[in-house]
This record gives sequence, structure tokens and C-alpha cells, in this order.
Amino acid sequence: MRALILGGTSFVGRAIVDALADGGIDTTIFSRGRTGTALFPAVPRLIGDRDTGDYTALSGGTAWDAVVDVSGYLPRHVDQAMNALGDRAGRYLFISTQAIFQGGSETRRPPAHDAEPPLTNETYGPSKVACEDQILSRYADRATLVRPGKIAGPHDNQDGLTYWVRRTAQDGRVELPGSRLQPVQLVDVRDVAVLVRQLLVDDRAGAYTAGGPSVTMADLIATCATAAGARVELVEVDPAAFPERLPLVRPESEWPTQRRDPAPARAAGLPVTPLAVTAADVLAWDRSSA
Repeated sequence: MRALILGGTSFVGRAIVDALADGGIDTTIFSRGRTGTALFPAVPRLIGDRDTGDYTALSGGTAWDAVVDVSGYLPRHVDQAMNALGDRAGRYLFISTQAIFQGGSETRRPPAHDAEPPLTNETYGPSKVACEDQILSRYADRATLVRPGKIAGPHDNQDGLTYWVRRTAQDGRVELPGSRLQPVQLVDVRDVAVLVRQLLVDDRAGAYTAGGPSVTMADLIATCATAAGARVELVEVDPAAFPERLPLVRPESEWPTQRRDPAPARAAGLPVTPLAVTAADVLAWDRSSA
């Protein structure tokens, strides 16, 4: 199998390239060539820029059994990529997001076809909806949508589990501006990558909500502290005392978004890495990269 990865040198893309290589899939990366230049020396790279619409490197006659779009955030990203590929892509697998849904429902938000960067909480999900619609319109039963929730794991370049791993590594009082009972649902980036690989191998269409087990914030903080060998005291405090919301902390109105059912994704090949393993691996990576 030959696969083209649109973006593959940062957090999610990096894990997907690793998983495809482990599965013996012949992979090519299309990216700007600005990050992760030392990664994957044996993997061919095509240089382009989705923000400027430079897809010249994809204009050759090479055909791929599958395209994995990790870096498509705007409708023009996917539209231009599909135009550049023409009929040379067998399956188009798009990394979407659970932000496409309205609250805790399974109803998608209205699409935003004209969203532009920087995307916000109001435009990110609707822009991804528009991307999904374009891909489904063009590829139909050759389209696959993977909709992760909050992703965690080594090489995470955003605040999330990494914040709490760092915070709980310090013995003592840990202030939580919210409820210890708040649910939080993370998915290990490596599990998402394995799901992507299996979907490609099985040539499977459809949409898959990728999420891990739902735990409480108290459980997550305790798990992070155990990974660090730390002893902490969790104390609930008034959210008004914090000028900005801490990573993963959500108001009660958003709790249903942290209890989504990943059963179809698990049936299709999504593994479940224990949170304790993810936390320990994030801590080890964070300390090694400090």
C-alpha cells in the first residue's frame, strides 16, 4: 500500500507516520519542510504550503492508495489538495474533530465555508464540518472521517495532559478551579494512529469518533501524580479566581462532550492505552525534552 500524508512531522502526523511504517505501508510526507526535518530520514518528502496553495509537488503522476489529511483546517485546504491529486488517490482519510458536534449531541454544527485563520472556538468546528462535506461530496464511499476528542501523548505541543503531568510532578497543593467530578475524555495519539492504519488496511469508509475512557478530573490528577511519584492534595477552588480556564477544565454545561461513545471506532481497530501509561510516557518525554 502507498499512502500520502498531508502533514506528518508534528504531533498527530508524526504518530501516524510511525504507525504506518510499523505496518509496512509505503509512506510519503507532504509538508512545508519547516518542522521535524530530522525525522523519518527514509520517508520521501514533498515540499509545499497549504496556506499559500502551493501544491506543485503533487502535480506529478504518482498515485496513492490512500491520502491521510492531518493538516486540513480550512475548506480551501481540502479543496485545493483534492484538485491537485485529481484521480490519483484511492481513499481520502480526514482527521477531523469532535468540535464539529453541537454540545454533547451527535448533531453536526452548521458548516463555515469562509472561515480564515486564526480559527477560534466558534469557527474551528464549523470549518472542519465544511471540510468533511467537501471530502464526502468528492470521495463518497472512498471517504473516511476520524473525529478525535482531546488527544494526548508524547510530543504534544498544546496544553492538556502535559500541563497536569507537569503540575502534579510537584508535591503539594493542586488547585482545581472546578469540580473534581468533572469528566474528561482523552485519547492517546498512538491509538489514533493505529486506528488510522487499520482503517486504511481494511479500506473502510465512514466516520469514527475516537476517544478513550471517560474519567474524572480527580482520577486524572491522581494518575498524573502517581506517574511522577508525587504526593498531592487536590483542592477545589472558585473558577472566578483564575483569569483563564486551565487546560481540560470545563464548565458543567460542557460535561456531556466528555462522555462520547467510541464503540464503533474501537470495533474498527482503536486500541485503548491506559491513562497511566499515557501520563508516564508524557512525563518521560517532557523531562527528556526540557
